[in-house]
Amino acid sequence: MSAATLLAALSLAVWLYLLLARGGFWRERPRRGPRQSPHWPAVVAVIPARDEVETIGETVTSLLRQRYAGRLALVLVDDHSSDGTAAAAGEAARALGAEDRLTIVGARPLPPGWTGKLWAVAEGLRQAERNDDAAELVLLTDADIAHHPDNLAELVARLESDGLDLASLMVKLNCASFAERALIPAFVFFFAKLYPFAWVNDRGRRTAGAAGGCMLVRRAALDRIGGVASISGALIDDCALAGRIKAGGPIWLGLSAATRSLRRYPRLGDIWRMIARTAYTQLGRSPLLLAGTVLGLAVTYLAPPVLAVGAGGLAALLAGLAWLAMTLAFLPILRFYGVTPIVAPLLPVIALFYLAATIDSARRHHQGRGGEWKGRVQQRGQA
Repeated sequence: MSAATLLAALSLAVWLYLLLARGGFWRERPRRGPRQSPHWPAVVAVIPARDEVETIGETVTSLLRQRYAGRLALVLVDDHSSDGTAAAAGEAARALGAEDRLTIVGARPLPPGWTGKLWAVAEGLRQAERNDDAAELVLLTDADIAHHPDNLAELVARLESDGLDLASLMVKLNCASFAERALIPAFVFFFAKLYPFAWVNDRGRRTAGAAGGCMLVRRAALDRIGGVASISGALIDDCALAGRIKAGGPIWLGLSAATRSLRRYPRLGDIWRMIARTAYTQLGRSPLLLAGTVLGLAVTYLAPPVLAVGAGGLAALLAGLAWLAMTLAFLPILRFYGVTPIVAPLLPVIALFYLAATIDSARRHHQGRGGEWKGRVQQRGQA
């Protein structure tokens, strides 16, 4: 058997495993939460915000308009913004006559060992305590998320009905520009492959993941793990939090079609920087894991089209089947985002883009620019 045939057979075996034995990640679809809950506990939403003037008004408005039977208060932490983020948030609350439900606090200077976002979250939790807010649940949400009106009620009902410590939603990402339509569905596809939602939700598996844009967590669970201070340096803070919490209680991760991200990525470079910010951290900043990732992605995504077109005989047949398998796996997420299925066979090209950005992530790290976000470098945190 030739080397080309062996490589094609390996690629096909990988895709058969991914299709049949990886938690059905590629078939993941939105699931609405239950409509009823044993009770509706008080919730405090903590919103870390750094230069989010374009989106913060809509985020605050969507939270204040939640159809929730319990009490909901908001704490917005202005993380040294320079664009009027705090003023825009206050104006949004005043427009609804809900100033009393929003507290705005400025973050103190970032201490050593903390990432900016987690320090802002810690500041928000501290302010909630100062407000004498005895809320049982904490909604951690980004400043660029538009929550559909029943989002909180559905998350609370799921948390309470299923006895969860954490419920998180992968919100629907913006997918309008050419760059977004070409690359954003693959971002969700790769995330789900890395953290199969069915495995995250399985109490018997160790797989833990979350989507940081929308996480509802029990305050008791936060206290149990030592608060966000226990992950203070984590650059991929959502999955770090999920891992800590799942060690002591069940969690849930779902996909949303109605709660959406307002953040736009109009250019290919914007998505490149999003990937490069954390990809090397995801690999534990390990050159060996980076090399393994390059090899794995080459076998999984690049070898099938190359061999299907350039090889002959059995190698081309097996490679063609592997390419067909990855194309079929990619179709559901393209359909979810309303992207033409013509893009599906181009997944190898998209994967090459992600691979190059991952390599660039390692380069940035070794240049001392790891985790750069809005002018602040966060280099030395944990994974």
